[in-house]
Amino acid sequence: MTFYQPSGNEIELFQAAADNGLPVLIKGPTGCGKTRFVRYMAEKLGRPVYTVACHDDLTAADLVGRHLIGPEGTYWQDGPLTKAVREGGICYLDEVVEARKDTTVVLHPLADDRRELPIERTGELLTAAPGFMLVVSYNPGYQSLLKGMKPSTRQRFVSLRFDYPSGQEEQTIVMEESGCDRDLATQLVGLAKALRNLKDHDLEEAASTRLLINTAFLIRAGLPPVDACRAGMIEPLSDDEETVSALMEVVYAVFTKPDDNR
Repeated sequence: MTFYQPSGNEIELFQAAADNGLPVLIKGPTGCGKTRFVRYMAEKLGRPVYTVACHDDLTAADLVGRHLIGPEGTYWQDGPLTKAVREGGICYLDEVVEARKDTTVVLHPLADDRRELPIERTGELLTAAPGFMLVVSYNPGYQSLLKGMKPSTRQRFVSLRFDYPSGQEEQTIVMEESGCDRDLATQLVGLAKALRNLKDHDLEEAASTRLLINTAFLIRAGLPPVDACRAGMIEPLSDDEETVSALMEVVYAVFTKPDDNR
């Protein structure tokens, strides 16, 4: 089963929502475990999960389905949302605010007590099978006037707020996921905390738990820690050379002894 380290009562809240057919909205920064949590809960509940990475060009047809042409003529193919509705599975829309507004409207009848999906092109009105659950996520840090969830949509969901784990929890996650020892996990988590506390650099995102795990894998593969940190953690945070150099100073402070030669 997928490993997941709880940081609060999110498992109990999700379970209660699932038991009552309520849709769930998960908000939190990049790489804090939103997608892993959904996968873990799908396994725990024994339900299939259909994940959609939302983007600007996502259309309602991408979610609901479309007619295709095959050797024997035209046929209908369900989209991930329709499959989840028919099967009683979980449809997970990752970074839902990236989708076009006219696309997210199709979610409204599924996110209230109707639990229905109208399919205009086939004339069907599907009632969600028992077990169906709509789950969406987004990063509040990316919201703007142009990319935000409408109140009429947001208020249909039970909302869970995620953040980066506490130091002890994050150490456990890094160790479990990468197989590294506690000393390395402690150093990486300490480095991430130092980077997250920096206020002088205009970073779009802080160092995520995902970056720590990637870096631990590189170090376990034999790369020098400083090189691994640069490739696995620092370069993904910024393209600006001055910013990267400044962030690397923090890496040197954690992984390089005073008498080491950089």
